[in-house]
Amino acid sequence: MLITVYITNYNYGAYIKYAVESVLNQSCQDFELLIIDDGSTDNSKDIIEQYREHKQVQIIYQQNKGLNATNNVAMNAANGKYIMRLDADDYFHESALEELSAKMESDDELGLVFPNYYLVNKENQIISQEIRHDFDKEVQLFDQAAHGACTMIRTKFLKELGGYNENYTCQDGYELWVKFTRKFYVSNVGTPLFYYRQHGANLTSNENRILDTRAQINADYIKQSDEDTSTLIVIPVRGGEKDIAYKPIGNTNFISRKIRQALKATNHVAIVVTSPDQNVQKAIDTDLKEKDQVLFHHRSQDLARLNESLNGTIQEILTQTEIKTMMFNSICLITVEYPFLKPHKIDDAIHTMFLFGSDSLISVKADNSLFYVHKGDGLHPILERDQFTRLERDALFRHSGGVSVVRRSVFEKSGKLIAGLVGHMIIDKESSFSVFSQYDYELAQLIEGANPN
Repeated sequence: MLITVYITNYNYGAYIKYAVESVLNQSCQDFELLIIDDGSTDNSKDIIEQYREHKQVQIIYQQNKGLNATNNVAMNAANGKYIMRLDADDYFHESALEELSAKMESDDELGLVFPNYYLVNKENQIISQEIRHDFDKEVQLFDQAAHGACTMIRTKFLKELGGYNENYTCQDGYELWVKFTRKFYVSNVGTPLFYYRQHGANLTSNENRILDTRAQINADYIKQSDEDTSTLIVIPVRGGEKDIAYKPIGNTNFISRKIRQALKATNHVAIVVTSPDQNVQKAIDTDLKEKDQVLFHHRSQDLARLNESLNGTIQEILTQTEIKTMMFNSICLITVEYPFLKPHKIDDAIHTMFLFGSDSLISVKADNSLFYVHKGDGLHPILERDQFTRLERDALFRHSGGVSVVRRSVFEKSGKLIAGLVGHMIIDKESSFSVFSQYDYELAQLIEGANPN
């Protein structure tokens, strides 16, 4: 048997027939199909039973085991050399199995392969096409995971890695991606071979759950590694009586709030607040009971100028006597303008950098807005973002959340906070909220009032 395809279903009676038929009508017929229903309460069973006598179909009913447990059920039941999941609300292009298995058959060391795909709506109308980087020619950093479904995996390798970790109740294939990229060769094909349906009920619509689960996965894998993630956290403040650092928020102010976020991060060996304004230190001493855990660096006015990067400030901090004797492997910069940054995001930035082997990292948020540039003859879309096709290489990210990390060795060699191979961490919407104006500040007060810490 060449391929095991399994369809996971929970209350997708409206779509599952389309998914099943897309498998049965494949150009490559060397497959078995497992239909696994996880305790549906709609009409799914009536539809699934229509395939009871099909020679390539095996039906499994179970009660609410969840996605990762279901993935392992499929792995243990699989007879195929390769295994591939199809969610019941998605469907294959007719040549999906043929093209993906051909890629796998071309290299015995290849552990996982995935395609480009179409986004479709409830009526199967194509919304756009997602095109990934070429993993054989372009990709050096594996911090953008493959889609959890419609990815073909060598079954032997999957079992060697122990299958899916059932401790994670919400994840989209990310944990498997981390395991595979650390041990096996992965690749892709530049053809859209499945149709991913967007209808509001998808797992991927729950951003916070997915990002928090990814952060836990990163933390768990870092614990298993020998990486030294000890970090010096630096908080820059320009100072002056109108600085946001002094403004009250909740029962504290912005600078004290930011320090407390840093103190909750598990990787820090020290926290340094740097400012040309000595009143910042007074504010810390007045408002912060943990003040003995915070070092103050008096930054010169020249280093604090608006057009001056923070590279010189960090270089100067590293020459301080107290810092020179400390052992740490990375430097993390966090800024006060993001009052709702979740402390575990600081740790996740550090973990992500080390886990994927980048030299530095910034926290970002994907920006799907249309951007235009004026070329004298009117506005033109940047990167042709008004086009149907969405190229991964043209995806736009904005620095958000105010977190950046760099390996100490990289900074000491380059003198730059952002240097070498630059990774990224996706920030959640709450953590990305910034305060750069009075209007932002008033919104922050409203948010704080609605969700006090």
